[in-house]
Amino acid sequence: MADITIAEFEKEALAFLEANAERRVAEKAFVWGEGADTFYREKDREQEAANAEEAKVWRNKKFKAGFGWITGPKKFGGRELPAAYDRLYNQLEVQFRVADQSCFTIGLGMVAPTILAHATPAALDLYVKQMWSAEIIGCQLFSEPGAGSDLASLTMKAVKDGDEWILTGQKVWTSGAHYSDIGEVICRTDWDLPKHKGLTGFIVDMKAPGVDIRPLKQMTGGASFNEVFFNEVRVRDDHRLGDINNGWNVALTTLMNERAAIGSGNSGDNNLLTRVIAMVKHYGLDKDPLIRVQLADIVMNYRIASMNSQRTAASAKAGKLPGPEGSVGKMVLVNNQARLVKFVSHVLGPKLIADSGEWGTYAWSNFVLGAPGLRIAGGSDEVMRNIVGERVLGLPKDMGIDSVSPFKDIKVS
Repeated sequence: MADITIAEFEKEALAFLEANAERRVAEKAFVWGEGADTFYREKDREQEAANAEEAKVWRNKKFKAGFGWITGPKKFGGRELPAAYDRLYNQLEVQFRVADQSCFTIGLGMVAPTILAHATPAALDLYVKQMWSAEIIGCQLFSEPGAGSDLASLTMKAVKDGDEWILTGQKVWTSGAHYSDIGEVICRTDWDLPKHKGLTGFIVDMKAPGVDIRPLKQMTGGASFNEVFFNEVRVRDDHRLGDINNGWNVALTTLMNERAAIGSGNSGDNNLLTRVIAMVKHYGLDKDPLIRVQLADIVMNYRIASMNSQRTAASAKAGKLPGPEGSVGKMVLVNNQARLVKFVSHVLGPKLIADSGEWGTYAWSNFVLGAPGLRIAGGSDEVMRNIVGERVLGLPKDMGIDSVSPFKDIKVS
């Protein structure tokens, strides 16, 4: 039973927002050729760092006011209110101009739930409240040059040394590492066990001696990803996540949250669809029967994805943990983006690849270049299909996966 009615909560939240942020002015309806011709542009690293600091200030302010972790445990600064209160606050906050909060997506959406589920009492006290109050930002350190979709083939090692572990190896495609304070890392701790059994998770200080963060340039021109090198980085044993050699289960906690987050992103983006429809009308293609069929297919599939996201949200509302439905959502999103890229490329043709200054043309290039990355983010298409096949349809596991031999005896390609 909540100690405050939802009406009282709404009044309290509105008072906080009115006192600390400006209301958004109602946006003018989209008109082709008017306004800024940008809708998918990556920030440079300096902008990302500056935005992260702005985001920290805002989240810390709302945390102190009681709106930073509305559903969270009171002992960590939460209010233990039902999810409906959290949804109401989010609906209210979008009506105000506040700092972009995307820098917290990985830390609060993936890393924090894993820490809450698997960390030692000492680590819980150190990091949970700090993450939700925005004193620190977290990142996820899983993929390696030889272990992406086949994450269990990772080779970054952690060796026990008294009450500490010494971490050595490389991680890659780490989003936000350059502005993060801590990271969730999975390492190999026993080479004599099968690939899925000899892994252990840790919380690592991203500013510790021996941590080297280097930017990775993408074909979009951005560099939000990083490769991170660990040269004998020391981590206390009380910063271990879960039991020794049980890191695969720790990783699954994170991955299920990650796929649910990716699968729900842009699943029914009305602004994007509005722009596409306006583009078709602008070029006089709205009467072309083939174009109409293709456009209808895109709109239909985006609408279905939106409904699927609502179902996933309803499951979360009921208190269920993210499951294989996140993999379904991710596959749907990837397929929708691919349909859209193909359609836009067909309509715009050469206008897409040369910046002639014509409104609504070259602006699509970053979207087109960035879309393929979704096929590997959070697990490749093939991995998602395996998850759905095995965990939803009950099909047997891939016979090519060696889950029995000691990892040291497996030839890693």
